[in-house]
Amino acid sequence: MTRNEPPVEYDAVVLAGGGARRLGGADKPGVRVGGRALLDRVLAACAEAHTTVVVADPRPTARPVRWAREDPPGAGPVAALDAGLRRTTADDVLVLSADLPFLSAGTVRRLLDALRVDGAAEGALLTDADGRDQPLVAAYRTAALRRELALLTTTHGGLTGLPLRRLTAGLDLTRVPDPVASFDCDTWDDIATARARIREHYHVLDEWISAVKDELGIDLEVDTGVLLDLARDAAHGVARPAAPLTTFLVGYAAAQAEGGPEAVAEAARKAAALALRWAREAEQDGADQAAATEPGDTGPDAG
Repeated sequence: MTRNEPPVEYDAVVLAGGGARRLGGADKPGVRVGGRALLDRVLAACAEAHTTVVVADPRPTARPVRWAREDPPGAGPVAALDAGLRRTTADDVLVLSADLPFLSAGTVRRLLDALRVDGAAEGALLTDADGRDQPLVAAYRTAALRRELALLTTTHGGLTGLPLRRLTAGLDLTRVPDPVASFDCDTWDDIATARARIREHYHVLDEWISAVKDELGIDLEVDTGVLLDLARDAAHGVARPAAPLTTFLVGYAAAQAEGGPEAVAEAARKAAALALRWAREAEQDGADQAAATEPGDTGPDAG
C-alpha cells in the first residue's frame, strides 16, 4: 500500500474453538506467551478490522469482538469459518487461527496488500518455513469464500468435518512467505519455543511494551528510543533511581496535557534538557572545587 492509498477495509474471523488435543485439551487461546493470551495477541494484530468475529464460546478479551459458534460445536474449521463469515460484511476478510504468537499488524497489511495488488487473486495466504500453505493466516475475498462454502454444502450435504483444503482448493491464491508470522502453537514444545523467542534480546523490549499497553488498556505509539535516552540521561546525570521516576513523570505530564505521542516527545525533550543541565552543574561544581585545592591556593588556610 502506498502512502496515498486509503487503508483497506476488512473484517476478521478468528477461529478459537478447537479442542487442542495436542495440548492435552488445554485452553489454547488463553495460554499466555509473553504475558498475553494467544487470542489477545492475534486480536492485537487485526485491531484495524471493521468487525472482528471470534468463533468460540465467549470469554474476556483485550478488545471488543463479536462471537459466533459453529453448529454443532466442534464441527471443524470449515464449519467454524462459515459461522464467523455470516457475521461479516466487508468485501475482504482476514481469516486467522487463535494460536499465532508472532502475528503482527505489519503481516496483516502485507496479506491485504497482496490481495489488493493481484486483482485476480481470491486469497492471499502465508507459507511457513517449509513452504506449506497456511490457510488460517490469510486474507480472502468474502464473495469467493461464500461461493465455495455454498458449493461444499451442496456437494457434501453440510460442512461438518471437512478439511480446509477442500475449501481452498477452489480458490485462486497468491502466497506470501513468512516463516515467523506463520508459526503456530500446536504443542507445549511450540509454546516453549515461542516464549523463548520472545525473551531473546532483540524481541523482549517490544514484546514487554506491547504486553504492558494491553494490560493497561492503552493504545499509544511512542518513540521508545527517546524514552530510553531520557532514562539514560537521568541515570547518568542525576542518579540511577531518577531514570524510572523521570519517565513516569513524563508520561504523567503527557496525560495531563491530553496529548498523544507528540506530547510524550515534547515532555521527554524538556526532561532530557533538564537532566543535561543538572549534570553540567555537577561537573562545574567539581571543576570549581578542584581549582580551589590546586597548589598556590591563597585561601585563609594558605601559608
